[in-house]
Amino acid sequence: MTASSYAVRVAAGPEDLDACFAVRKEVFVVEQEVPAELEYDTYDDTAVHVLAIAEDGTPLGTGRLLYGADASARTGSGPEVGSLGRLAVSGAARGLGIGAALVRGIEDAARTRGLTAVDLHAQTHALRFYERLGYAAYGPVFLDADIDHRAMRREL
Repeated sequence: MTASSYAVRVAAGPEDLDACFAVRKEVFVVEQEVPAELEYDTYDDTAVHVLAIAEDGTPLGTGRLLYGADASARTGSGPEVGSLGRLAVSGAARGLGIGAALVRGIEDAARTRGLTAVDLHAQTHALRFYERLGYAAYGPVFLDADIDHRAMRREL
């Protein structure tokens, strides 16, 4: 697979949302054993979901952007800061740049909404990935779903 054999887009409609949720289930619920009741939340109803999809329609990855009051509740910041989360790439599609393309797609969605920064809670094993994309860690390590995380931010 090459960069030209997949597209990253904002999810539109129930089929795209189902594809996003299928990737999240594969990565978080099955691989990382995060309980489904923790993985899916009320933020899913108002978030902007971004989907990476192969030419043949196979979902490859997803992530979401919270903004407004939802993001402020998650980050403790003002309305100008979005919250990137639930970034997941299917096992078969890892190492192809899809994760970075999803992050950039989420950042584009944030800019479209007038946001000036994006926060995220990175699993500690993924810190270097986000650092390469311009995110800086702040604050202590904390547990989320029994997995070590660290807050990170990037100004847009």
